Amino acid sequence: MEACMADVKDLREKMANIATEARSKLSEVTDNTPEDRAAEIEREFDAMMAEHDKLAAKVGRLERAEAAMRAAESVDLSRRPVGEVGSARAIDEGPTIDYRAAFAEMIAAGGEGYVDQEVRNVLKEYRVQTGGTNSAGGFTVPIELATFIEKAMIATGPMYGDQFFTVINTAAGNTFNIPTVDDTAKTAEPHTEGTQPTDDNGKDAVLGQKSLGAFAFDSEWIRWSAELNADSVLNMESLLGELIGERLGRIANSKLTTGSGSSDVEGIVTNSAAGKTAAGTAAVTADEIIDLIHSVDPAYRTAPSTAIMMNDSTLAAVRKLKDGNGNYLWQMGNYQAGIPQNLLGYNVVVNQAMDSLAAAKKVILFGDMSKFYVRKVGAPSLYVARERFAPDFGILGYIRFDGVLTNTAAIKHLITAAS
Repeated sequence: MEACMADVKDLREKMANIATEARSKLSEVTDNTPEDRAAEIEREFDAMMAEHDKLAAKVGRLERAEAAMRAAESVDLSRRPVGEVGSARAIDEGPTIDYRAAFAEMIAAGGEGYVDQEVRNVLKEYRVQTGGTNSAGGFTVPIELATFIEKAMIATGPMYGDQFFTVINTAAGNTFNIPTVDDTAKTAEPHTEGTQPTDDNGKDAVLGQKSLGAFAFDSEWIRWSAELNADSVLNMESLLGELIGERLGRIANSKLTTGSGSSDVEGIVTNSAAGKTAAGTAAVTADEIIDLIHSVDPAYRTAPSTAIMMNDSTLAAVRKLKDGNGNYLWQMGNYQAGIPQNLLGYNVVVNQAMDSLAAAKKVILFGDMSKFYVRKVGAPSLYVARERFAPDFGILGYIRFDGVLTNTAAIKHLITAAS
């Protein structure tokens, strides 16, 4: 594990060096630079940043591997099933089996009907209350596996995390409303001594509401062989956590970004207000980004959760932009200190579910991201099937969530020209 962390540190240092060299390279372009030389420098810059991004991806993989190693070290290996699938379990004398070990035993044996009473009792206590049969699965995810799933989902996209957005966790999926009010157009009035204040309903507070439901999604079935299952339940947990997390993460990030909101999750882009229309169809300028920022009221520009969001290809173009004084809008941050990249002093959130630069596309968001609410129902769940895939096994991930933008004045978008 120490070696893994050392590798991460070395990679972050390389990333910082590349970013510094890339910035220096791009600085060579001036108003007097010949066009062919400027194009060559930009190609060199793009190659450097491509290498930078490859290293960033490798860092992410190493960090996930480290998390898997920590979880593996915490497992009681004495509880690991032995022998072939369906063989009798040797019950050790000692403490009562915990839920995680019971869950692993149930998977290795092929279902609840193939384990002893002790295991069934533990599973029964934690059984998800569904209308399905025992053979259909329906068990909650053990804590260690749930940790793998959560980390994988956040790595897939930012929308399911809680760094910037307001997250509401509920046990049930009943629809509930969030009250909203926009009183910004109303002010107090001068009072004249001896006169009654005006009462014409013109200054009444008008409350609205936004609804949060619970839309369900599943990972589709993932199959694995009985032989692989018998070899190592622990390794399968790591793999399944990665695969299921990525599948659920992709749909969660996509829906929470661009969901229609009509019998569907509402995406953060969908109902954001227009802040700036770019002059070009496939490019943005530094001045246009500044205009977008100032289209949002200052009341929403100073919150810790205020950020700029775009996908990686848009960020690649924005990295090359300078202000009127020749300074880069994009700042690389400090990789060793964990300081994120920023644009004009605001954190940059990379969201691959957002549109790339093209005609009439909402390519950049800016504002107080905490005004977007993400509602999660319970925790991700797993369902196991045996007979359906015999002699192999199948496992399915299931999740419920919704999203809503409660204040369209707080988050605005930059859209490219239609033509």
